[in-house]
Amino acid sequence: MENDIQRLLGRIADALERLAPAAVTAPDWSAADAFVWEAGSLGVTPVPTVAAVPIDLLRGIDRVRDLLVDNTKRFAAGLPANNTLLWGARGMGKSSLIKAAHAEINAEGPGRLILIEIHREDIETLPALLRHLRASTELRFIVFCDDLSFEGEDQSYKSLKAVLDGGIEGRPANVIFYATSNRRHLLPRDMMENERSTAINPGEAVEEKVSLSDRFGLWLGFHKCSQDEYLAMCDGYAAHFRIATGEALTAAAIEWTATRGARSGRVAWQFIQDYAGSLGKRLG
Repeated sequence: MENDIQRLLGRIADALERLAPAAVTAPDWSAADAFVWEAGSLGVTPVPTVAAVPIDLLRGIDRVRDLLVDNTKRFAAGLPANNTLLWGARGMGKSSLIKAAHAEINAEGPGRLILIEIHREDIETLPALLRHLRASTELRFIVFCDDLSFEGEDQSYKSLKAVLDGGIEGRPANVIFYATSNRRHLLPRDMMENERSTAINPGEAVEEKVSLSDRFGLWLGFHKCSQDEYLAMCDGYAAHFRIATGEALTAAAIEWTATRGARSGRVAWQFIQDYAGSLGKRLG
């Protein structure tokens, strides 16, 4: 009888072991200085080469550039720094600035900062990512989410609020969170208006949602650029890639933006790629 019980307990133990989730291997942070968070496996994938442009090529955003670089340098040095929301016009270099600032600071001291991108749809797994990072106290991490916003009945914004500074654990001292968004408050106006119309206390309901943006200590606004700023971007790219500047390039750049109906850093980059191709010149 005793042997039967022992065998039964042994089978139960084996079954529980098979059902238990596999142990998560600690990431090899020396594999790269940038990674992508994989929510499915609760692990990270190294990015050997980050698609970053030199920070000097980001024109028309001097003030926000300087603010973000200064904030990031302080964080890299172990000094107080703020979570940052980069919001505003499309194509004006929000995500490019984050990647460029990371590259600029790591060029001064290789390995000082590790950049980790988390996709918008994986925000609910952010606490799991932070548990990985909290254990690596000798390193400093920028967690970066591009095009962050929330729609309809999406409740994952509450997880983000708790992680930024409201949860019991809080944000690890070796982690800072940077996000880009086209919306200043990360939520569509109709979503906030719906809360106002259906809540018992409309002011409190809207305040809860708007307060998500308040968790970011630094707000950096990106606005549509003027024609002069757009042309300065085109000239900057041309000079960097040793393409002749002057009236021909200016006329072509103006024609290009007229066909697109917009002016931005992204449009300037797309123009330079087209213009260089028409000249038979490679970029790189």
